Amino acid sequence: MWRLLALVVSATVLAAPRPAMAGDPYAFFDWDVSYFTAAPLGVKQQVIGINGKFPGPVVNITTNWNVVVNVLNDLDEPLLITWNGIQHRKNCWQDGVLGTNCPIPSGWNWTYEFQVKDQIGSFFYFPSTGLQRAAGGFGGIVVNNRGVIAVPFGRPDGDITILIGDWYNRNHTDLRKMLDEGKELGMPDGVLINGKGPYRYNDSLVPAGIEHETIDVHPGRTYRIRVHNVGTSTSLNFRIQGHNLLLVETEGSYTTQQNYTSLDVHVGQSYSFLLTTDQNASSDYYVVASARIVNESLWQRVTGVAVLRYSNSGGAASGPLPDPPQDQYDKTLSMNQARSVRWNLSAGAARPNPQGSFRYSSINVTQAYLLRSTTPVEIGGRRRAALNGLSFSPPETPLRLADAYGVEGAYTLDFPERPPPDAAPRVARSVINGTYRGFMELIFQNNDTRMQSYHVDGYAVFVVGMDYGEWTEASRGAYNKGDSVARSTVQVYPGAWTAVLVSLDNVGFWNVRSQNLDSWYLGQEVYVRVVNPEDGANKTEMAVPRNALYCGQLHKYQKEQTPHHKAAAAASAAAVRPLASRRQIVASVMLVVGALVFAS
Repeated sequence: MWRLLALVVSATVLAAPRPAMAGDPYAFFDWDVSYFTAAPLGVKQQVIGINGKFPGPVVNITTNWNVVVNVLNDLDEPLLITWNGIQHRKNCWQDGVLGTNCPIPSGWNWTYEFQVKDQIGSFFYFPSTGLQRAAGGFGGIVVNNRGVIAVPFGRPDGDITILIGDWYNRNHTDLRKMLDEGKELGMPDGVLINGKGPYRYNDSLVPAGIEHETIDVHPGRTYRIRVHNVGTSTSLNFRIQGHNLLLVETEGSYTTQQNYTSLDVHVGQSYSFLLTTDQNASSDYYVVASARIVNESLWQRVTGVAVLRYSNSGGAASGPLPDPPQDQYDKTLSMNQARSVRWNLSAGAARPNPQGSFRYSSINVTQAYLLRSTTPVEIGGRRRAALNGLSFSPPETPLRLADAYGVEGAYTLDFPERPPPDAAPRVARSVINGTYRGFMELIFQNNDTRMQSYHVDGYAVFVVGMDYGEWTEASRGAYNKGDSVARSTVQVYPGAWTAVLVSLDNVGFWNVRSQNLDSWYLGQEVYVRVVNPEDGANKTEMAVPRNALYCGQLHKYQKEQTPHHKAAAAASAAAVRPLASRRQIVASVMLVVGALVFAS
């Protein structure tokens, strides 16, 4: 049976009309991204689902697998999906942001194809344009270790993805209009856990009739819990009543293993813990995600509550929630906790050699940029957010495509290394000119009054330092030069700085952005251009994909598609169905193979 299944997978993959990537397995997915009506907090609204599900499906793959995702945009506006933390080695064409991709028009489909080269860990995907993430469209990504690579803990009895995030009862289009009109989004209406509202732990705070998430477990077992903050702008403290959380990994890096009673998870961040079900199960247990670095007395409603239910549970959860950190606005406690997350130097990750064999502290920094954020300001009559006084304007022609086709004027390479002292803020399309195989230092200085987190596409960055006040050259003396964790999203506390180091070994255009959706929408992002001047044969970067979408000044190259929404005529739907069916068969066979491997 095993040999037969292997032959079916091999034959189908070989028959697929696509370039092979080192002979590694393929995983196929077909997604219909569409609106539907839901009421996660008791108010009916428009959410974004994938194949009718909110949140979307978990993408469960293994190191070096090739991932093929055929996306049908069933929304009424353009769409891009980005893969938070997936590095897309040599392949920024699949990154799913406006600097590298034309958005998928309404009614069109487009196929992402990328390899999770040399990666393991916990990540998530989401729609990247027009505040769409505030309406859903997100889901978890699990990248498993290959069987030949040792994992620094025993095999868990289960793997559970938990998506937490603040939530507004208004549609994302209404939120977008508020920002366009110069307004702030204000306090969220609540927090969702896996797309569901809070368990009714308090009758005055939680109305009746709201569906909550229940996580079923068995006593005496160990589960891997992967927690992702997919929200709009609120840092959340995550905790499970009566249980310790043994931190083991964050965003593709194994960490030193230590227990936490709760952990702050900032917007865009991912952590995985080992949870041991060692309690007496006299009742269910609360799973809580509550607003952090805010005035708790004003933000009580911004609390998500799910239920952890043992199979031998004695009854429903009741009573008060487990205590949050003593002072919800205690930034020092939160920062010290962040500093405690360290790299496991002895563990291997995607490769057998230990993570610590890469000694980042011995590499000389070749470029350094201090990126300062401030409260939004008015530029040209509109409220904008900026880095170093420059508010990024999304291009009509994606920057990487503009480079490939020699389009002039799409961007400039004059992003300042330091904030200009007296320059007035302005809208620009200025790009950081990174040096291929250089070693860059990025310092995020948050002079805003609220929490921020920043993400770097294409890389994992070493979080070498954070502190309060203004960063100075002397701040480097306090950097952690031994076991700083490598990750893709870092928190920056208000009135503080965070410094990261990154090895620029991945050619492409890579987005550096605020993970707070409102700041990102208002222009708080920049791109890093990394070019290998000696690459004449696409050895360090893949060529433009055959199915690339063209827009802006390159629109003339685009072949038109007939919009084929699911609600369209049956003939249009039938034109898509054969390809989808073949992929679904392959995906099903691979799932069976995976199950046999798991069982063995």
